Amino acid sequence: MKKILTVVGARPQFIKASVMSRLIKNDYKNRFEEVLLHTGQHYDRKMSEVFFEELQIRPPDINLNIGSGPHGAMTGKMLEGIELVALKEQPDGLLVYGDTNSTLAGALAASKLHIPVFHVEAGLRSYNKQMPEEQNRVLTDHLSSLLFCPTQRAEENLKQENISQGVFLSGDIMLDASMFYSQLAFSNSLNIPDEFVLITIHRAENTDSLNRLTNIISAINQADDLEFVLPLHPRTLKMIKKNNLSFKKHIHVIDPVGYLQMVYLESKCRYILTDSGGIQKEAFFFRKPCITMRDETEWVETVDSGWNTLVGADKTRIKNALRNVTTPREYPKLYGDGHSGNKILEIMIRWMDS
Repeated sequence: MKKILTVVGARPQFIKASVMSRLIKNDYKNRFEEVLLHTGQHYDRKMSEVFFEELQIRPPDINLNIGSGPHGAMTGKMLEGIELVALKEQPDGLLVYGDTNSTLAGALAASKLHIPVFHVEAGLRSYNKQMPEEQNRVLTDHLSSLLFCPTQRAEENLKQENISQGVFLSGDIMLDASMFYSQLAFSNSLNIPDEFVLITIHRAENTDSLNRLTNIISAINQADDLEFVLPLHPRTLKMIKKNNLSFKKHIHVIDPVGYLQMVYLESKCRYILTDSGGIQKEAFFFRKPCITMRDETEWVETVDSGWNTLVGADKTRIKNALRNVTTPREYPKLYGDGHSGNKILEIMIRWMDS
């Protein structure tokens, strides 16, 4: 039996890990022992513990309780904590997801200790080195032994960087999660209108820039012919209060929601306005047009297929996109068949047994 140390720290990683942890527990319990480490990068209960509860994941075996802070300090604390755990547990491989500081810290710690790194959601590129996530994902890919690509474009990105060994086109594990959890999604008496546009705003490039944040809020405040629902991220709330910004009445601001409630909102909304990487894909999974408030996206295939429109934080472009949303006729199969978790685990077995 092989021991896997899984490192998670942020909301999207809890969701991805839920797929793998459930498969290991139910179908691969004779092949893998999983040690689940939570760095504590998302430390607010509404952004962390609630996901473990509602996604039916066992509590983490270890929680480093790092919390927030400057990128260097946060990553350094994670690196130190993960290294100590890895030395104690002596895993046969370390599994990381996505592109957070927790992802990079896990990959660095494992690489220093000569522990193979398995990266789920490898090969994504925005080609914007100003994004911390871009730095994290590039470095993690170059440290990894097995790289599981969600799309053909991701696989091509790795080839351009001369990474060819250990690269596999697995499909997107978030599709697995969306298919499973859509059956459990619930509203929990959310006070929302019957027809609405779903908004999420949390990315640092938007929340930490007063100009960008003001443009975004001004654009949706002026779109008063629409009803919006906005689960407000703690970071965004903090910046709104700090800068005395406000929303008009047609924007229904609610507390952060758990994943199942988010799936419910995504399935019921007219379309989605977001700066989240994961929600861009979930919009596609639920066949909802998406408007993305970023200057670039890792999920270029959603743009190429017409399901996603990039508007940056430009007020005019946001307003125009909100007025001209259409649903494409074609729905291409971009992200696999919903069985990525099984493919990943089977590849891991073959690689570790070889």
